[in-house]
Amino acid sequence: MDLTHAVLSFAVLGALLTVTPGLDTALVLRAAVSMGRGPAFATALGVGAGALTWGAAAAVGVSALLTASEVAYTILRVAGASYMIYLGVRMVRAALRKGAGADETTAERATPTVWNTFGRGLFTNLLNPKVGAFYVAVLPQFIPDGSSPLVVGVLLALVHDLEGILWFSAIIVGAGALHRQLARRSVRRAVDGGTGAVLLGFGLKLGLSSR
Repeated sequence: MDLTHAVLSFAVLGALLTVTPGLDTALVLRAAVSMGRGPAFATALGVGAGALTWGAAAAVGVSALLTASEVAYTILRVAGASYMIYLGVRMVRAALRKGAGADETTAERATPTVWNTFGRGLFTNLLNPKVGAFYVAVLPQFIPDGSSPLVVGVLLALVHDLEGILWFSAIIVGAGALHRQLARRSVRRAVDGGTGAVLLGFGLKLGLSSR
């Protein structure tokens, strides 16, 4: 397998994984509906930065440590699960609250910042050891013989990152085109509740899993 074939093959796999509905897509969609394009793009960039960090870490063998060390993996798994459950509970509570002034989503939409939305996407990915485990398991299969694992690993992670940004951009633009419909309070609450449920589900699954 030469480098071109490796990149194209990985790009196909990465594209399929990217468009599969999951936690990252839910976070970006929620930001687009509740806070607008700027915070949504910041969330998407945070998700991408987290994935790229894991890809680079896998390329240099850091993620392999998590695969080999039960203690390190467990610490990161519990931290990640706790963070996801915390976010999920906040979003579900915001969706269930009634009355103006009590809705966390409204307050959050009024004062979103690049850093808190970027950080939410970043830490959701960084605190999920399964992302690192995925790169550890997949990247070596696409590194041609005689190539630098670090250089090719980072290149493949960048390809996956670019696909993610393109996918999130499509979601954000689509949400913008449907802004009038999505701006309804009932829709925002439904998105908050759905995203919160996804976060809770991922958090509980991660927390209860051994690997």
